[in-house]
Amino acid sequence: MAELELKGATISFGAGALLDHTSLTIEKGERVGLLGRNGAGKTTLMRVLMGDLELDEGSVILRPGLTVAMLEQDVPADAKGSVEALLRGVLGTLGIDEWEADKRVERELDRFDLDRDKDVAELSAGMKRRALLAKALVVEPDLLVLDEPTNHLELDAIARLEEALLRRRGSLLFVTHDRAFLRKVATRIIDLDRGNIVSYECGYGTYLERKADNLAAEAKQQAEFDKHLAKEEVWIRQGILARRTRNMGRVRALKALREERSERRKLVGTAKAKVQETERSGRLVLRTKGLSFAYGENRILDGFDFELLRGDRVGVVGPNGAGKSTLLSLLLGELEPESGEVRHGTKLEVARFDQLHGTLDERRTAAENVCGDGDVVFVDGHPRNVISYLSDFLFTPDQARSSIAKLSGGEKNRLQLAAILARPCNLLVLDEPTNDLDLETLELLEELLSNYKGTLLVVSHDREFLENVVTSIVARDPEPGAARGELGTWREHMGGYDDWQRDLRERKEAAAAAVAAEKAKAERKSAGTKGKDKTPRPRKLTFTEAHELAKLPDAIEALDAKKDALLARMSTPDFYKQPLEFQTGARAELERVESELDAVMERWEELESLER
Repeated sequence: MAELELKGATISFGAGALLDHTSLTIEKGERVGLLGRNGAGKTTLMRVLMGDLELDEGSVILRPGLTVAMLEQDVPADAKGSVEALLRGVLGTLGIDEWEADKRVERELDRFDLDRDKDVAELSAGMKRRALLAKALVVEPDLLVLDEPTNHLELDAIARLEEALLRRRGSLLFVTHDRAFLRKVATRIIDLDRGNIVSYECGYGTYLERKADNLAAEAKQQAEFDKHLAKEEVWIRQGILARRTRNMGRVRALKALREERSERRKLVGTAKAKVQETERSGRLVLRTKGLSFAYGENRILDGFDFELLRGDRVGVVGPNGAGKSTLLSLLLGELEPESGEVRHGTKLEVARFDQLHGTLDERRTAAENVCGDGDVVFVDGHPRNVISYLSDFLFTPDQARSSIAKLSGGEKNRLQLAAILARPCNLLVLDEPTNDLDLETLELLEELLSNYKGTLLVVSHDREFLENVVTSIVARDPEPGAARGELGTWREHMGGYDDWQRDLRERKEAAAAAVAAEKAKAERKSAGTKGKDKTPRPRKLTFTEAHELAKLPDAIEALDAKKDALLARMSTPDFYKQPLEFQTGARAELERVESELDAVMERWEELESLER
């Protein structure tokens, strides 16, 4: 039996049905990525599956005994009490023994670097997100439902979440805008489009190809239908002589065609936008020298030197609490540094995107947030009605004239982008612009920024976005060997996300080699002999050990190949359709191979250290 089944589901709020007689099945062990435009009904579908919303028609069937946990998109405003109490509170409903509860709590506190005694209400948005993820995972549910789990998480926490989800044996349904996360985690994609759910038994990359093919086939089919309808409409309007001999069956068929055409739900359009560029700034955009700043004991910057030139595209990266938004405020002159200076270049026109939507006024309409009390915006020097302008960002006239209080997070992000792009600029500053954006709008933003000729400063945790957009990264890197979660020093790395990660690995490897060399030197010195040569002579390999060492590389290669084959088999959607005994056996075999590989590698390193 499937873990969960949705049959003939229909639910409406206003004009169009968010779910329109659609169905869905989730099997044991599947990791299902749910995609759809902002407002398509993804969160509504999740709330239906959790039992928080009732369907107008249809049913939700859960496997008897199924346990479900959900992470909602918005952080609850009333969350309070210690982090440990939050985790133990949800475990208290499961009836597990104290030893098991202690083990689970410790695992999640360590996984997400959470302070057990911290009050949840006092945590930052990112730390609250970690605490709520820990709350969902500590239950070890059969079905885990996650709505935008990577929002407000820094890269290290995202990597640990990915690892946790890939190790889980239960089923997973999740919504995300993070394409790298989607590519790594999802074994199946379901697409919620115009009230209907379409399942793609593949990963995200293949889904994009198949979705494009399906849309092309749909457009062709609709064009043929419209052509036939137009032909019948010409026939029905023929003269009196033709009407005397009219075929009434054909008339009824035309009526049916008209009804079918009127019920067709149009594909939601694609947002259209353009960054308006003003007069070029001077070659130097800004330069800092010896910049220092702290909030109490939390030192954000200490002697930071940085230069931003015209046309640079810089990504700012760092863990929660590292001071990324503070750094932007210092660079723009919104905060005064403790010491050091910030020098701005000439002819700067700045446009800034705020991750907390601080530039939007909840009391005003969408149109008023873009152009104040007027009704015209200027695009490339030409006047344009604000309602028409907002339609390019997929806002209906009613939405444009209504208060923004009821807009979703993704819609507010789109509105803020519309407001920013309505004014010319040559320095664009974006603080977490990708949060809550649907994938189509995110790709549009990437295209806009790629074609933008001005200077860009962007804070983001979206790995694929950083890789596609920026030419250098300023990151607060921990020192090699630092404890997990320890903040480091701000550095600039040339290139995108992958180049930055390679720099970190190389620095870590170099530091580890230096430590090993220093340790070996100290050991030689302390174990010196009385002779002229104080260096101890290492023990030589015996004949048996030399023979064993010669065979070890082949053994390592064979175990590596076996491990890769097992991982490849387990990452396919078909794996989770196999009986539970088959899945359990495969996982046990993987653990055995990994353990054996670790032992062989350790023995190889031991023998390699001896003199031949």
